[in-house]
Amino acid sequence: MRLILDSFATLVFDPSLWLVMLAAVPLGMLFGAVPGLGGKLGIVLSIPIVFGMDTVHGCVFLIAMHSVVHTGGSIPSILLGIPGTGPDAATVCDGYPMAQKGEGGRALGASLAASAVGGVLGAVFLAALIPVVGPIVLAFGPAEYFFLAILGLTFVGAVSGDDLPKGILVGALGLMLAFVGSEAQTGVQRFSFDQPFLWDGVDVITAVIGIFAIPECLALATGERTEENRLSAATRYGVGDLLEGVKDVGRHWALTLRTSFIGAVIGLIPGLGGDVASWMCYGHAVQTSKTPERFGKGAVEGVIGPEAANNSKEGGALLPTLFFGIPGSSGMAVMLGAFVVIGVQPGPEMAGENLGLVWVLIWTLVIANVLAALMFLAIGRWLALVVHVRAGLLVPFVLLLGCVGSYLGGGTWENLLVLIVLGGLGVGMKRHNWPRAPFMIGLVLGPIMELSLHQALTIWGPSFVLRPIALALAGATVLTVAVSIRAAARRKGSTGAAA
Repeated sequence: MRLILDSFATLVFDPSLWLVMLAAVPLGMLFGAVPGLGGKLGIVLSIPIVFGMDTVHGCVFLIAMHSVVHTGGSIPSILLGIPGTGPDAATVCDGYPMAQKGEGGRALGASLAASAVGGVLGAVFLAALIPVVGPIVLAFGPAEYFFLAILGLTFVGAVSGDDLPKGILVGALGLMLAFVGSEAQTGVQRFSFDQPFLWDGVDVITAVIGIFAIPECLALATGERTEENRLSAATRYGVGDLLEGVKDVGRHWALTLRTSFIGAVIGLIPGLGGDVASWMCYGHAVQTSKTPERFGKGAVEGVIGPEAANNSKEGGALLPTLFFGIPGSSGMAVMLGAFVVIGVQPGPEMAGENLGLVWVLIWTLVIANVLAALMFLAIGRWLALVVHVRAGLLVPFVLLLGCVGSYLGGGTWENLLVLIVLGGLGVGMKRHNWPRAPFMIGLVLGPIMELSLHQALTIWGPSFVLRPIALALAGATVLTVAVSIRAAARRKGSTGAAA
């Protein structure tokens, strides 16, 4: 307990550390708000800044900056329909429709409050598991990853709306595109057509922009929805509307707590990352709602779930990164290199002589997320100016921003060709009322499922399905499917009775 209080005092009563956090938090939000940049690039560009700093100041800067990236990423996701980072894509599904209905302020308020709560709970999760982190991290292997991916795929049904067959087909299409690129075990190229830019597969950010942002831009540009030619024609929002969104998080406190916990657990498991956390928590929000038909049309729970998970998973991902040198996510892999540059050697010794530094980083997570929420509230009235610009005038800017994000996401100009193809697919799906969220679930979970299956079969053979945690996850999958079927039957019965 003395160590915890000493680390808190070190952080709070050192003005130089406050200056470091005040510089890092807006920088992290900026990297999240500009599509295609994200936390990984932010860490890379921050290395020259922290090089030469003492260990504590450098670590505080990196953690404070990286922990609030997704808080900033919700801004373009909600106001423009373009995710700032890959994990923010799930927020687009309901955040952008809320902005179109004049509830952009409420969506932003819910986003910042859920992000702050998720970030704080992720830090609490990190603190609580320090004594038992070893067995938990080591308990998950390829078999558990496979069944966790299968569990995630069951959420396709939840986000498919009233047309389950279409949702399954769209999810299967996303799953098929997930297999583009090098085969995990043999390195054989699949569906890449001898094009080097496809060797690493379809870029997630490019896919999100093509499936979600491009159709909305074209609909506004062609005047298909004249009643929505202003993103918020009837309602101006200010701090009051932001606070209404904050209250929504209080109203849905159980969902916020659940998705924060789920996000932290997923962050704890190396190799899954924020995309899995956000989409699984979005699916959980839909599945546990009494009115799932509202999702995709502007349900505030569809903003709260993924945003809480996005920030809470950072606390979970920091555990294996610090104590085992095993990155909990792709962002933490870059963070691992940055730690080494400034003189921190992650590993078991972090639980010994460097435990004080770990507690400083835990407090940094808490304070940085609170600072980000306060800064977000302070600039809310200026963000409102973006919402009240005529949407038709924003279309060229949004398309340009989407193209830049696609290029930066994959680092090759050929990604723009993929963007055009997927944009056409997204337009067709939107025009014919096909659900689009299942596509991203299949695309994100496909590679994890395939690689884990190969590894599990190699290590254990078919008996991998009998591992205890794998059996528990399989049981959760069956239960999830049963709950979905029962809920669908109940909705169908109530609809028939009403008719």
